[in-house]
Amino acid sequence: MAAEPEDGGEVAPPEAAAAETNAGADPSPPAKEEPAAVAEADQPSAGEGNAKEADPPSSSALPEGLSLNYEEARALLGRLEFQKGNVEAALCVFDGIDLQGAIQRFQPSLSDNAPPKKGPTKSESDSDPPNAATLVLEAIYLKSLSLQKLGKSTEAAQQCKSVIDSVESMFQNGTPDIEQKLQETINKSVELLPEAWKKAGNLQEALASYRRALLSPWNLDEECITRIQKRFAVFLLYGCVEGSPPSCASQPEGIFVPKNNIEEAILLLTILLKKWYQGKTHWDPSVMEHSTYALSICSKPSLLANHLEEVLPGIYPRTERWNTLAFCYYGIGHKEVALNFLRKSLNKHENPKDTMALLLAAKICSEECHLASEGVEYARRAIANTESLDVHLKSTGLHFLGSCLGKKAKTVSSDHQRSLLQTETMKSLTESMTLDRQNPNLIFDMGVEYAEQRNMNAALRCAKEFIDTTGGSVSKGWRLLALVLSAQQRYSEAEVATNAALDETAKWDQGALLRIKAKLKVAQSSPMEAVEAYRVLLALVQAQKNSPKKVEGEADGVTEFEIWQGLANLYSSLSHRDAEICLQKARALKSYSAATLQAEGYMHEARSQSSDALASYVNASSTELEHVPAKVAIGALCSKQGPKYLPAARSFLSDALRVEPTNRMAWLHLGKVHKLDGRIADAADCFQAAVMLEESDPVESFRTLP
Repeated sequence: MAAEPEDGGEVAPPEAAAAETNAGADPSPPAKEEPAAVAEADQPSAGEGNAKEADPPSSSALPEGLSLNYEEARALLGRLEFQKGNVEAALCVFDGIDLQGAIQRFQPSLSDNAPPKKGPTKSESDSDPPNAATLVLEAIYLKSLSLQKLGKSTEAAQQCKSVIDSVESMFQNGTPDIEQKLQETINKSVELLPEAWKKAGNLQEALASYRRALLSPWNLDEECITRIQKRFAVFLLYGCVEGSPPSCASQPEGIFVPKNNIEEAILLLTILLKKWYQGKTHWDPSVMEHSTYALSICSKPSLLANHLEEVLPGIYPRTERWNTLAFCYYGIGHKEVALNFLRKSLNKHENPKDTMALLLAAKICSEECHLASEGVEYARRAIANTESLDVHLKSTGLHFLGSCLGKKAKTVSSDHQRSLLQTETMKSLTESMTLDRQNPNLIFDMGVEYAEQRNMNAALRCAKEFIDTTGGSVSKGWRLLALVLSAQQRYSEAEVATNAALDETAKWDQGALLRIKAKLKVAQSSPMEAVEAYRVLLALVQAQKNSPKKVEGEADGVTEFEIWQGLANLYSSLSHRDAEICLQKARALKSYSAATLQAEGYMHEARSQSSDALASYVNASSTELEHVPAKVAIGALCSKQGPKYLPAARSFLSDALRVEPTNRMAWLHLGKVHKLDGRIADAADCFQAAVMLEESDPVESFRTLP
């Protein structure tokens, strides 16, 4: 196009331009004729109205098929200005077009779904030809972009919406046969609208626009749909807007309809991953990252693990895949599987210095005594990697190191080694505390460690600090406080703390607290009140079975079997006839249990059936090799059978103390064995240990704490 006149310059009227065109030797219209009417229309005088009235003569004067009316000329000029980067100039040009009027003129032709004719005919003079619709719609789209670039997002969204509204009728009866340029404009408009509403701050309109883009048959290409789906999923996850779920009435019967934003986002991300599996789109690692976040916040790590395992080799870095799979399997409780993935990832030939993988491996090992030694190595490697990096990560490494050392101390047989490991445990936890003073989990673990080492004053201080830090919203803090108070023989205060915890705790999280309350009643010689506490706990567990939101048969880790077992032990201590009934209930739930066999042994022993009692105790010890009460019962029973059984009794009691050094009954019976064997000094030491432990013996073992 030739040089265009400036806005407001002197231009010939459209009639003169037409006459000049007809008089020229060249049959084609001069290039500068095109903006002539536009330039005249730009003047703020009455000439603008004259230019509009002059459109028909100008159009008829040009050769057939090459005519340009007023809207087309302005649309072309605006597009040129936009391509040059003159956004404000382009917007001025677009503002001079009566876009809504033009839309109304060409809408009848757009709604016609008949195939396009092979050539233009003179009978089409009543409505704009298809290329006119394309030019005007493109002008509206470019005007929307211009408004958005100038910060007028609301106006941009309204203009873009007018494009979509004007062509929506075209797609109601299927995909129309339209030219490619018009389809491209529709694609861009559909993609732009929700983004414009987001920038305008109207999130509900953005949500509706995304759904309209995906649910309406716009004939969008696959890449465009993929981009919209990804942006919509990101918007649902991080947009801070809670939209109503899609209407079920507009969906075919049997189609899954998401109930909230997270479900809708997961559905979109799953569709994107499926497209990639089928080769319909390129691999986008951010899709997997968003899927990881979405599935983690809705507690569905197993689905994420399935997606990761479907990714073909060579696409996703294998160490990163292994680490993510480890997190997934740890989240669903498959700790051994998770640790195996981490062992592969931390191999010296892979990525042995990955701090996050080392910390997760140390955390998994800190939860199992037989993995404690391995966890110590992982924790020390993680600490070495974080010496000059993140203080929080170093504190976490020291925390897990202390936990692993504490677990390792429970497995060693030497008292000297145990003492050294317990000292190292407290040193690591204390150093971690200096780096992260407000970490509630660290405070809790330190309190438990103090309690197991029978430093009850320090444990009580940590329990109170944990409750203050968490605002009393975490039940395990109240449980620790109640057990520490019970270890100090302050049963009434422990019961007050338990009642306060029950008032602050949700219904499904009250199981362990009710169990402690029942045992506190037993310790206070109130058996009937203990039975009532067990009855409430049993009702809670049975109500749990009918609730789909929790694991069937459990209330905060308390099972129905444990309740019947506790009642059996209570009635057995009272020599009550209901003990046998409760034991049968427990046996029906779990046929082979060391606790059940142990209770049977107590009943036989109470009836002076020593051989049957010993058989039950031996079976209990065989069922669970580390079952301390069975070892203590065997040792106590053997010590009563005569001098020749004293070595066996001493062996069982010593083994029980190896597993649980703070078991006061084991120390008591071992003292009796030493006394019968003539070792008075050793017996005195054992009795003294039993007395000291009795003064700090909780109603429930601290090992039951999470």
